[in-house]
This record gives sequence, structure tokens and C-alpha cells, in this order.
Amino acid sequence: MEGGPPTSAFHRVLLKLSGQALGTEERAIDPGTTKEIASYIKVGRSLDVDIAIVVGGGNIFRGMAAAAGGMDRTTGDHIGMLATVQNGLALQDALEDVGVDTRVMSAIPVTAVCEPYIRRRAIRHLEKGRVVICAAGTGNPYFSTDSAAALRALELEAEAILMAKREYDGVYTADPERDSSATFIPDITHLQAIERGLKVMDTTALSLCMDNRMPIHVFKMTGDNIVRVLSGERVGTIVHTPAEG
Repeated sequence: MEGGPPTSAFHRVLLKLSGQALGTEERAIDPGTTKEIASYIKVGRSLDVDIAIVVGGGNIFRGMAAAAGGMDRTTGDHIGMLATVQNGLALQDALEDVGVDTRVMSAIPVTAVCEPYIRRRAIRHLEKGRVVICAAGTGNPYFSTDSAAALRALELEAEAILMAKREYDGVYTADPERDSSATFIPDITHLQAIERGLKVMDTTALSLCMDNRMPIHVFKMTGDNIVRVLSGERVGTIVHTPAEG
């Protein structure tokens, strides 16, 4: 990045964070870890790129796991959605602590603590330079926060989804922790990822991205990777559907 400050290759992106990215083994939400992520996002905003965020809730509660244990699936998913609101508020606090103006917008009305998600209002916040955290998934049970990320990216006219992972630096042919022969995949299509069952996003989200040609950049949330991706560098794996013809 010689010759002056980096410039962004994007105008607007949707950053997808797992709930685990905000915590540690000891704490579901760790202030130090959350502030570190906020610092990366701040640098990304300094490139004058609009950033919307969808954060998961798995560090606090997983609806599918609760359903497997006997809880009603819809109830479990609603609890999981509320967990994402908690994560959104924690991330908002960390971002504003480092000087980044932020709004949490929930698909489930929780007006005492954040705004309801309204597409036009969210776009207006982005246009004013605010980071928008989209919480509570899609607002519906049976849909993951991956699906919420795909939906919000399309609604908010983002140019790409940035999938920031805690464990891996991209997409592999198999789980590297379970298969020593797993190899890194730098470039793959949405359809190939679906057919091969690769853990990029769930199938519903991948299909939505494929149908609307929404590229997904999968990389490790560490160091300056988010800045490198925004600057147009090839970092991690790119999942895309080439233009026809």
C-alpha cells in the first residue's frame, strides 16, 4: 500500500460476523475482543466505504441446538434473534467508543434499545456515514443470520458480502481440523460451493446470493485483512457467479 493511504475498491459492503467473533471461551461477549473488531471496522470506514453489519448470536444462544434438545424451534429461533440484538448493542458500544457513529436496527421491534429495521432509513444512515448493524436476523424463524446477511446485502445495495471468520482464512475442501488433506480454495462459484457442501453460508443464503450474483469474500478476521479486502487485494476465498457470455 505504498504511495499514500489506501482507497476502497467498494462503495458499500455487508460485513457478516459470527457471534463467536465477539467473545472468548470465558466470556460470551468480551469487551476487549469486541473493541479489537471495532478498530478494524473503523479503519475500513476510513476508506470512505459504507459498512452494514449482520452479526450472529451463537456465542449466546443457538436456536437449532435448543430445538434438538426439545425446545420448540420457533421459540428457540426467537431467543436466538434476541441474542443477536445483544451482540449488536455490544458492537455498537465498541464502535462508538472508538469514534464510529453507529445505529443498531432490529428486524424485531425492540424500540427501547434500538431502531426498527426500515430499509430506506438504513440506507439513509449509510449515506450519512454511519455503520448500520442489522440485528434479529430476518425477523423470522427458520432463517439463519447467513440468510439475513444475503437479504440485507441485496436490500441495501451492497456490492459484496464480507464473511469474516475466526477460525479459517478462507474456504477449504474439507474441515482442516478434521481432515489433514484439506486444501485451500482461492476461487469458487456459488453453485460449486452448494454442490460440494462447503461451509461458506447455508444453502438458502448461497442460493439467494447466486441468483442475484452477489459476491462473497471469505477471510480471517485478523490484523488488517478487512482493510486489504476493501482495498481490492485478493485475501481469502472469493465466491462468485461469473457473468454470462
